[in-house]
Amino acid sequence: MVLAYSGGVDTSVCIPYLKNEYGISEVVTFVADLGQGEDLEVIKQKALKSGASESIIGNLVDNFVESYAFPAIRANALYAEKYPLSTALARPLIAEKLVNIAREINADAVAHGCTGKGNDQIRFDLAINALGPDLKIITPAREWNMSREEAILYGEKFGIPAPVSKKSPYSIDVNLLGRSIEAGLLEDPMQEPPEDIFAMTSSIADAPNSPQDIEIVFKNGLPIGIGNELLNPVEIINKANDLAGAHGFGRIDMIEDRVVGIKSREIYESPGLLLLIKAHQELETITLNPDVIDFKGIVQKKWAQLVYQGFWFGPLKEALEAFISSTQTSVNGRVKIRLHKGNAIVIGRLSENNSLYREDLATYSQDDIFNHKQAEGFIYMWGMSNKIWAELNSKNK
Repeated sequence: MVLAYSGGVDTSVCIPYLKNEYGISEVVTFVADLGQGEDLEVIKQKALKSGASESIIGNLVDNFVESYAFPAIRANALYAEKYPLSTALARPLIAEKLVNIAREINADAVAHGCTGKGNDQIRFDLAINALGPDLKIITPAREWNMSREEAILYGEKFGIPAPVSKKSPYSIDVNLLGRSIEAGLLEDPMQEPPEDIFAMTSSIADAPNSPQDIEIVFKNGLPIGIGNELLNPVEIINKANDLAGAHGFGRIDMIEDRVVGIKSREIYESPGLLLLIKAHQELETITLNPDVIDFKGIVQKKWAQLVYQGFWFGPLKEALEAFISSTQTSVNGRVKIRLHKGNAIVIGRLSENNSLYREDLATYSQDDIFNHKQAEGFIYMWGMSNKIWAELNSKNK
């Protein structure tokens, strides 16, 4: 079988658990390189020492950014208008690789370490079912009924060191797009997150006192540069992370509605992705018609929900993406943003060839060419139905 492996508590414990409780003789682990900045060779060796017969590392960074993060930017994807799906976007990509490896080594099952009340189990299972419906999915953490502390103790019996303190058992997921932090004292929604849980963003106190203005350049709705520097997709995410994170922008503390029906308290850091979505959304205000913006708002909200709920490989998400893509050919230009003390404030936007903003129509100066006389007739017709309703109701009172 093939196990999605991160080196954390649950996936580490899965290896001896699968071998001892399920009687599986060969567990092949897959470690996904998603730009998390960890020494993946160390994680690979940990898997082997924990009993894996083979451990595979896969570099998915370019694919992750180009095929997952960039579509999310075009969709202005924010679940519950807050969370930019930094963790959710990685799951279908990992699941796809799991299925591919299972095919290559003739495995008949895949496994992951997701718990029974999280969202990731749904994202993995739905993606695997879509891509490899014949494969069996084994999920020990849904069945072993152990607390995190008990799982740590179980692993220690087989020589697996705990990657977290028993006194501070945070569950942390990291990739190039951001970090998610939960468990421990964070389960109290009134408890302020301690500063030491953050790694990608500065505190407001430590952020620079002077603001920094940057410009983000887009072509066909995709970010292609920052300032006067053209960058490849991975470089753009890295630079956006560094710039926004240094100024303390990109922290999210939210009560999240999980797919399984419970509310949870989630802490995220996603400075670069949030910054790029904010800039992209602003550029759309000057390049898209108001009715397109209005309808796209409905579409992108549903797109974010589908990705959050695990339907990356689903027909509705694919159809919505086709609509989103069709709107992006005119989303070209640049957005100026001021970073300062946890804020990213839009202070300018420009589209040289696709701007629907006309200064000669918007101005109140002598250069104004707007025909003010036509407004009376427009208002008369625009409010006709409302006027008729008001007259009728006033007579009936």
